[in-house]
Amino acid sequence: MNKTIQCIDWGLIEYNEAWKAQEALFASTIQHKINQEETENYLVFCEHPHVYTLGKSGDEHNLLLNYIQLQAENAQFVHTNRGGDITYHGPGQLVGYPIFNLANFEIGLKDYIFRLEESIIELLKLYDIESERLEGATGVWLDVGRKNTRKICAIGVRSSRYVTMHGFALNVNTDLNYFNHINPCGFIDKGVTSLEKEIGSPVDMELLKSELRGFLINQFA
Repeated sequence: MNKTIQCIDWGLIEYNEAWKAQEALFASTIQHKINQEETENYLVFCEHPHVYTLGKSGDEHNLLLNYIQLQAENAQFVHTNRGGDITYHGPGQLVGYPIFNLANFEIGLKDYIFRLEESIIELLKLYDIESERLEGATGVWLDVGRKNTRKICAIGVRSSRYVTMHGFALNVNTDLNYFNHINPCGFIDKGVTSLEKEIGSPVDMELLKSELRGFLINQFA
């Protein structure tokens, strides 16, 4: 079993281009697995231009813009094959696409998502932010159970033969105004936030990437 994680940074990349590149790594990993060959584990970091993505079980009505309004916001709308409902991706948000063969780590999908969440929770502690899980929902949240419960990291994955793709989106220096045009992840009573908003100043994205890589690698060691 290969537990080594290859870290890749695609920088700012259009969503559909990244999706196509993910699919290629995903398909290759599955084929190696079918052939009973050693598989690699890829951890991809990137940012996207403004885009709203809808999961396969999502509701289009959670997008509150029509086509013309989307164009005015310089945003795309993409139906995707991950789990979850609607979310927003844009500059200043760190998107992570782990393409892992879970058999390499001897875990299932539930444990995999738990470890992604735990990595984010540990990362946020470095910035003196206490975060947690919300029962019945994936992702990482602040002030759960209070009136101002808000999400800082969304998670939506796809898996086949215990190989994963898609992943998480952590709001770092994100323009949160774009979330005003959706019901994030289908919720109408929950807010969203970012690291920048919580600590009151912009965050060094390159430093944060390095910190998060460490937590993720440690979680899957």
